Order: sequence, then C-alpha cells, then structure tokens
Amino acid sequence: RYFYFVSTYAALLCFGTLRPVNKLTSALQMGWGDLGVFGQPSKETPNLDAMAAQGMLFPDFYTANPLCSPSRAALLTGRLPVRNGFYTTNAHARNAYTPQEIVGGISQDEILLPQMLKKKGYVSKIVGKWHLGHRPQYLPLENGFDEWFGAPNCHFGPYNNSNRPNIPMYNDSEMLGRYYEEFKIDKKTGESNLTQIYLLEGLDFINRQTEAQRPFFLYWAADATHAPVYASKRFLGKSQRGRYGDAVMELDYSVGQILSKLYSLGIENNTFVFFTSDNGAALISAPDEGGSNGPFLCGKQTTFEGGMREPAIAWWPGHIEEGTVSFQLANVMDLFTTSLALAGISPPDDRIMDGLDLTPVLLNRPHTLHNRPIFYYRGNELMAVRLGQYKAHYWTWSNSWMEFKNGINFCPGQEVPGVTTHTQKEHTLQPIIFHLGRDPGEKFPISVLTKEYLDVLSRISPVVEQHKNNLVPGLPQLNMCDVAVMNWAPAGCEKLGKCLKVPKSDPWKCDWPH
Repeated sequence: RYFYFVSTYAALLCFGTLRPVNKLTSALQMGWGDLGVFGQPSKETPNLDAMAAQGMLFPDFYTANPLCSPSRAALLTGRLPVRNGFYTTNAHARNAYTPQEIVGGISQDEILLPQMLKKKGYVSKIVGKWHLGHRPQYLPLENGFDEWFGAPNCHFGPYNNSNRPNIPMYNDSEMLGRYYEEFKIDKKTGESNLTQIYLLEGLDFINRQTEAQRPFFLYWAADATHAPVYASKRFLGKSQRGRYGDAVMELDYSVGQILSKLYSLGIENNTFVFFTSDNGAALISAPDEGGSNGPFLCGKQTTFEGGMREPAIAWWPGHIEEGTVSFQLANVMDLFTTSLALAGISPPDDRIMDGLDLTPVLLNRPHTLHNRPIFYYRGNELMAVRLGQYKAHYWTWSNSWMEFKNGINFCPGQEVPGVTTHTQKEHTLQPIIFHLGRDPGEKFPISVLTKEYLDVLSRISPVVEQHKNNLVPGLPQLNMCDVAVMNWAPAGCEKLGKCLKVPKSDPWKCDWPH
C-alpha cells in the first residue's frame, strides 16, 4: 500500500507500498479560512479545492495544540502532547515549542509512526521542518525515518552566528548549510526557492520508491506560510493577499504537482492523501504574513476555534466517494491510527492512544465514532472540551495584559467580553458553553439558567471526569533551555567549514509567556 501524507503545517507525509498508498498533506499554520472550498474569496487554492471535490472534506477537524511543535508530536505519536511530553510545567497553561535553545525533544519512550510502519517494510522520508528537537538523539533518522531533507527548527533569522547561530538545513544526518547563508530567504522581498526545493525532494522520493516497488511514507513539511513568509519569484506578487497569499499559492501548486505525479505513475488508486494544518492561522502576523480562520474566534496560540480547527481534506481515488463532506469530529492524532489501519498494523497496546481509526468514516462504513470528544489543551491544562455541537470552556485566556498592551494580540478585532480574557479565568464550576453550529464564532454563551445548558453539562461532565481520571501525564520535555545546545556545530559542519564555537553551558528554565 502506498501511503502519502501531506500535512498543512507546511508538511507532507507520504507512505506507499504495493498495497494502498496513503498521502497526507499539511501546511504550516494555514487557517481554516485559507482554502477556496471554505469560502476564501481570493481563490488561491485551485488544486486543494479540486482535491476536495475529488475526495472528502472535514469541516470539523482539529489539531492537538494551538502551536506547531506539540501538534507535530501528537500527529506522529497518536497521543496528546500532555501524554507524549511535548508540554511545559514551568507555568500554568503555557504553550511551549522547540526553539534552538531547548534542551529536550521527542521522548525516547514514544513510538513514532515511521517506526511502526517499518513492520510492513515501509521506507519513510520527511521533507521540511521537523520541530521535535534538534539535538542528535531527537532528529528524524533516530526516530524511524530513513531519509530527511529539511531543518530542525523554524526559519527565523538571520542571526550573526555569534550570539545565536543560523538554523542548519540537513540532508539525512548531516547539515548542507544554513538558512540565510546557503539557503537564501530574502526578508525584504520575500523571495526564496525553498518550497520548490522541497517539492523536488518529495517528487524524487516518490519516483524512487515507486520504481523500486517499495512501500513508502512521505511526510512533506514545507513552512513558507510561517512568518517570515516566503515564495519563489514565480509566485511573488501573484495573489490578492500579498506575500502570505503568494506562499499559499505556491503550496497549493506543490500539492497539485504531487497529485499529478501519483497519476503519472499510475498509483493514485493506491494512495491515500490527507491535507491539514498544525495550528490555526497566526493572526498576530496578519494581514501581511498571517492567514484567515474564517468565522472562528482568534487564532494560533489560543484554544478558541480559530486556534485549533484546521482545514482538512482526504483523497483516495476509487475508495473515498468524490465530493463528500463529513462532519465527523476528528483530529491529527487520528491520522496515526488511521495510517496504521490502512497499512494493516495494530497500534501499540502498551499505552493509551488518543487517535481513532477513521477508515469507517472515509469508506462510508458503519461506525460508532459519532460521540467522540475533542480535548483542547494549552500546555498542562485542559482548557475546553467539545462533544457533538457543544463546546465547554473550563478555562479562558488569550494572552496576558502585559503582552496585549505591548501589541501582541491573538484575537485582533474579535474581543468577546468574559471569553477572550487577558487573565487566566477558571470556569470549572460553571463552564462557558457554546453551540458551535449556531455560533461558530463563540460569541453567544448559552445561559446557565436554561434546560439546554444543564442537559449539555450533564453529558460533558462525565467525559471530562473520565479523561482526567485516566490521564497520566508524560515527563515534560520543554522545561529547560541552554545556549550551549543551539545549532553551533551540527553533524557535517566540519566538512563545510561551518562549525561555530560552542559557548559554556548555562541552563535555565525556559520562559513561555503564552
């Protein structure tokens, strides 16, 4: 089976064999409202819109965290970040990720999707951003992947290589160069060829594995839609939304090229493709370098709908009925379990798995997934729970007053009194409940005096209680930082003359303001 997985955190996952192919495509912090099929008027996504017309659209699909690193860890482990360790306990309900000063990374106790796929002989590759730790033991080839072309961290920079090194780009286990040096990103014009380089790497991998008749899994993780946003010269200035729209157009083009490659190789009927995102659009970067979350409240960093509801499309010609829409509640962790099911592999039985098998939904078979809950975590705190059309907030917080007054706003133009709070507000005794069908923007809480409120609370409360009683948090991996662990001297730097002096170790507890 060929399994091809393209993920919207600017990520693409591909997995294939002579049995079915599964493909999932994902872009970095693209919002629900960035796709034409969800109403984006600028029409920058003809290939993704066509993919939806040929497959199944999921309007109620979620990430596992409103930030990049934890959601990627959840995708590849099938487990909530609070279970797999991709969270912090340095402060309450804080988002944490993997900047290059982070000491930790993906726990060696976790089992990643490519490690499981090896049981059936799959060859796995990641193209693009990894973001699960940059120290040697945390890199992709130490965690089940056979090949890697990309970077361990975000493309922030440029840096002077004295106080902070530029981020390295890797080919498998050795660096090829660094962002802003060998791999150019012009922050003034927004020009960079990185998405095209990533596209060619993905196409080459598909070609090689198909020619060798090997099952494959490709995780394609381009990051052009993450600030600083970039696009190649061919796409710059072409959209109606400026540089961000240009990056979306190039990502859409790349997805189209990958789908065309599957057709040209005659493996489209053996390939399952899924497109989604790691978190909602970063409204703090909008409008120039941030996207749209459609009708939903707020964006990246928050557990409101705009931060965690994602665009999602499943594609598998000859198997998924064309032009279908599923309102099944689903999340990125389901892709772990679903991928294993398609490959004929049982999930690990020595741990709690949060992902469910979506194959009955995809193939229109009877199932019992209708009443599954969605859990909204921010760091170590369960902020909200969705059950059916109802969402109950047990904590609310956008960001601190201090940050807000300094111009950091995760909900620009969307302040909802008592909901988008700038202090952490607990509502455990009387959660704020919304009906997301009638009120997708979370603006009109259901009155606590109504029968509807009491009925919903009676159904959601046992779900929350059971979840908390069964929760065994993993050891937090994102608590400690140290300048000495930055990308000063990655493997392969000696050959290139790119090694930098490593400073003295001076660890500290990371400060996570959000």
